Amino acid sequence: MLLVGLLGFYPTSLFAYVDQPFQSQQDYIQEMLGELPKSDVFWLTDADKQVIEQILSHSFSKIRLRYWSGENQSVWVLDEIGKEMPITVGIHVKQQQIANLRVLVYRESRGDEVRHGFFTDQFKQAKLNQELQLDQHIDGITGATLSVRALSKLARIALYLDKQQSIQAQP
Repeated sequence: MLLVGLLGFYPTSLFAYVDQPFQSQQDYIQEMLGELPKSDVFWLTDADKQVIEQILSHSFSKIRLRYWSGENQSVWVLDEIGKEMPITVGIHVKQQQIANLRVLVYRESRGDEVRHGFFTDQFKQAKLNQELQLDQHIDGITGATLSVRALSKLARIALYLDKQQSIQAQP
């Protein structure tokens, strides 16, 4: 009876994850922009979705994304799956380069080292090159490879979206 009880408990613990919110979306936006402005909506064209899917290497079903902006800057709060669960990341883009990248919510059971400044500071001043890659190398973290990839992809998407929204905003 005890063995059945232990075996019944064991499989559920394999799929348990930790939902670790580190900062609220509103607090991040206010910290980056100095205020909490009204959000804007970026409507994705088919071409935008195609670029995002190319970066993600999987399908992307959203038709619009919410963002916050100020003069020559924008803040994007995006999610991407690490290994099994979404990681929520705030990305502040200023003058078409990353000013700040921060993990807001981490839901995986391991690999949360990507939330620390020693890792996220590598993204500062990164730009997007013609091949839709970051123009600077991002060092990985042993045991957090999929989380590192997720953050790198989100950084690339935020830079792409910032450029597209600034093009759309031009008269």
